[in-house]
Amino acid sequence: MFWTRRAQAEIETRLDGIRHELSSSRAELAASRDAEEDLRTDLNLQRERAAEFDRAVPRGIQIAAAWSWRVLLIAALIAGIGWLAARLSAVTIPLAIGIMLAAGLVPIATRLMKWGVPRPVAAVITLVGGLLIVSGFLTLIVSQIAGQADELGQRAMEGFHQLMTWLNSGPLQISQDQINGWLDQITKYLREQQATIARYATTGAGAVGNFLAGMILALFAMFFMLYDGPMIWKWLLRLVPGAARERVDGGGKSGWNSLVEYVRATVIVAAVDAIFPLIAALIMGVPMAPALGALLFLSAFVPIVGILVSGAVVTLITLVTVGPIQALIMLGVIVIVNQLEGNVLQPMLLGKAVSLHPLAVIFGITIGISVGGIVGALLVVPMMAFAKSFIGYAVEGQTKESEAAGVEPATDAEDAGLSPAT
Repeated sequence: MFWTRRAQAEIETRLDGIRHELSSSRAELAASRDAEEDLRTDLNLQRERAAEFDRAVPRGIQIAAAWSWRVLLIAALIAGIGWLAARLSAVTIPLAIGIMLAAGLVPIATRLMKWGVPRPVAAVITLVGGLLIVSGFLTLIVSQIAGQADELGQRAMEGFHQLMTWLNSGPLQISQDQINGWLDQITKYLREQQATIARYATTGAGAVGNFLAGMILALFAMFFMLYDGPMIWKWLLRLVPGAARERVDGGGKSGWNSLVEYVRATVIVAAVDAIFPLIAALIMGVPMAPALGALLFLSAFVPIVGILVSGAVVTLITLVTVGPIQALIMLGVIVIVNQLEGNVLQPMLLGKAVSLHPLAVIFGITIGISVGGIVGALLVVPMMAFAKSFIGYAVEGQTKESEAAGVEPATDAEDAGLSPAT
């Protein structure tokens, strides 16, 4: 009997506990329902306020505001990167030049490795061969100028006197006193600017040292890109979050292919820009014709602006040393070659993989010159070509450009495209 009463008491106690827990649960459920109801009320209130805001602020202004802060954020990021690159220009410019030169020499190194040449030897042979070619062009220009300086000076004086005679006795009928007055003004201006010229000369002496140091850094960057490109790219991919690594890898390969195609097409276009004016100069007997051809070839690596400046120099030398008729012929040859380049060669060689609108090229070169001078003008277009393909692939995963280039999403660093193995 005692044990029965004790068991009943325990059961009652447990039942009371269960009832208490049920009451607590009911209270919590009621509280959660009240909280949910309050949340719904707040949400409806916020919706009403949002509707009032939408009615007060036009939809177009809302979209413009949303775009504005995003664009400002992106612009601030780009400005910060540009500021940092400018502060570290002693490193960033040689590195960029080395990468671009490596992109141009990668096909040669790849061919050597396919023939069984070890990677380090192939990198050294490619690097030394490229240096010999560039040194040959520069030596040709310097030797031509040094060897024919007297003849060029004599012809320039003769051309100058012919110009003065034409101004005096030609249709303009400019008197000799006016011509002498202009010459005196030019001489006076040059004398007044002697201090400025001397300062520029002193600054140029320091710039030569910086140029040599940058050239050494660019050579090192080019060699290691040819020799150890896959490992460098593999290390860089480790800095990218795993979720985005595949697209960044494929985007890097697509951009690298575009950069290689750009450099290869630029070399071919530069050769065409130089060959036909060189033939015309040789036929017309223009002094330093090989040097002028080499100048046209090297300047063609600066899109649009390079051929304009070098073409003006070649035409002016032809005018001074040979005559106005020959200068017009040379100008016509350069214009025809330029049209052939823009309408036939570039669309055929570059294709859709690295196509950039001429307006984008012009503005890009202008920005490059304002930021980095001649070096900026040289690097801005290949950077734009790389960025166009990289961003297109990273955003869309498989762009038309990458399909045309045969690019597939890559996960192996060896296939990342930043190496001679590409």
